[in-house]
Amino acid sequence: MLWTDKYRPQELSEVVGNKKEIKIITDWVNAWKSNDPQIPLLLVGPPGIGKTTLAQIIAKEFSEYIELNASDKRSQDVIKSTIGESSSSRSLFGDEYKLIILDEVDGIHGTNDRGGVKAIGEIIKSSKHPMILIANDFYSKRLQSIKPKCQVIKMKKSRWNSISALLRKIAQAEGVEVEPAALKEIAVKSQGDVRSAINTLQALADKDHTLNVSDVEGMVTKDTRSDIFNAITSVLKSKTPAHVKEALWIEEDPTLVMEYIAENIPREYKKKDEIKKAYDYISKADIFFGRTNVSRNYGYWKYATDFMGIGVSNSKHETYKKFTKIQTPTIFSTMSRNRGKRNLRDGIADKMTEKMHVSRAIAISMFPYLEIMFRNDELAWEISDFLELEDTEIKRFRSKKIPAKVVKKMEKQKAQMRVEERDRRAEELKNQMMNVIPEVEEPKEDALPFEIPGIGTSNAEEESVEEIEKETIEEPLPDLDEEIIEEKVEEKAEEKKEKKKTDKQVSLFSF
Repeated sequence: MLWTDKYRPQELSEVVGNKKEIKIITDWVNAWKSNDPQIPLLLVGPPGIGKTTLAQIIAKEFSEYIELNASDKRSQDVIKSTIGESSSSRSLFGDEYKLIILDEVDGIHGTNDRGGVKAIGEIIKSSKHPMILIANDFYSKRLQSIKPKCQVIKMKKSRWNSISALLRKIAQAEGVEVEPAALKEIAVKSQGDVRSAINTLQALADKDHTLNVSDVEGMVTKDTRSDIFNAITSVLKSKTPAHVKEALWIEEDPTLVMEYIAENIPREYKKKDEIKKAYDYISKADIFFGRTNVSRNYGYWKYATDFMGIGVSNSKHETYKKFTKIQTPTIFSTMSRNRGKRNLRDGIADKMTEKMHVSRAIAISMFPYLEIMFRNDELAWEISDFLELEDTEIKRFRSKKIPAKVVKKMEKQKAQMRVEERDRRAEELKNQMMNVIPEVEEPKEDALPFEIPGIGTSNAEEESVEEIEKETIEEPLPDLDEEIIEEKVEEKAEEKKEKKKTDKQVSLFSF
C-alpha cells in the first residue's frame, strides 16, 4: 500500500502547511452547516500540495459528496448530465447538503471543450449545494469566467521543515531508522511537494528499513519547471542571472515566452532608457529565433533565451517594489481579429494567381493598385468579373457596392460581346473549314449537273428523248434521206444514254 494513501490526512488540522487557508476553509464549512449558503471554493495551487486531499476531508463534513474530474468530462452535455441535476436536487439523506467536487477545471482546453466551462458556470449559478473546484494554474484562461463566481484560495507549497516533520512521523510509524539530515535532504529536494517526498521516502526505505544521508545524496531534485507566468515575473523582478536562467526552464515555445516578456516590459519598467534597452535585447532575441527557423539549428535558442531573459532583466536599474499583473500578449488577440482579413486576402490572391499566372506574393503586392482601379465603377466590375470575385471580396478594394445600373449595363455589354464573339468564331470556323476543302475541277461540258462531282441528280434519267433529238438535230448533218437520218438520231441517242450510265458509275467509285 502506498504511504501517501496510508498516511493521508483525515482532519483539517492534520494538513501540512497553509494554516491561514485552512482557517478560511473551516469557516466556509461551518457557514454551510449553519444553513448559511456560501459561494463555491476554488482551490488553486501546484500539484502535490494536497488540494484533492483537502477536498475529500471537507466532504466528510457533509452527508454525501459527488466528485468529478472535469478534464475527463469536458463536454457540456456530459458535465450537466453528471452533476447538473445533482447540484439542484435534494440529498438522499433529506434536507442535508451534499458536497460537489470538480477537480482539474483548468484541464478543459482546446476544441474538446464543447461548452464545458459554460456548463460549469451554469451549475455554479443554479447550485443549491456547496461546491469545491480544484485547479493547478491560477492564470489559466479557462478560469477567467469562473474565478469571479468563487472564493479563490491560493494554496502554497509546504516548507521543507514541515515536510521533514511529517516524514519523521511516517518513518517512526513504519519502523524505519533514518538520519535527520537524510529527511531534510528529501524535504528540500521535493520542492514543496508533500506527495513526492512521501513517495521518495517509501522507495528508499523499502530496501532495508534504514536511511542514511549517503542514500539520498545522489537523488535528483524534483522537476519543478516554472510556468510561464512565474518565468515572466522572474525576468522582470529579478536581477540575478542564475535565477532568471533557471526560471526560463519551462515547457513552452520560447517565441511565446518572448512575446509575453515584450508585452509586459512597459507595464513593469517605468524609465525610458530601461524600456529602450530591454526592447533592444528583445529584438536581438527575435533575430536569433529567425536564424533558428531558417537554418534549423536550434543551438541559436540559447542565445535568444539569454537576450530575452538575462538581457531584459539587467536592463532595469533596480527592482520595482510593486505588483504587476502579467498580461497576455495583445498580438494574439490582434491576429485573431485579423484572421478573417488574412483569409480574405489570401483567397483573392489565389484567384489572381490562377487567372494571371503570378505568385501569391506578387498578387498581394498589386492590392494597392487595385484599390485605385476599383474607384472606377465599370473597371471595378470588369476586374471582379474577370477574377470571379464575390461581394465580400469586392469590398476589400472599395467601401461601397458597384451601382446596380452599372452592373446591368456591363452585363448587357458582356451578353452582346458574347453574340459578337460567337459570330466571329463562327466565321473563323467557316474559314478554317473552307481552307481544308480540296479544290474541285470545273465540270466538263457533257458532265451532268451534280451537286457533288460524280454523283448525278435524280432527274438525270428523266431527260426526254426529244431534248436529245433537239440537240442532235442542231448539229450539221450531211445530205441523207429521212430514214438514214432517223437511224442516225436513234444511234446518237443510244450512245448518249450509255455514256451517261458509264459516267455515273465511275463517279460513284471515284467518290
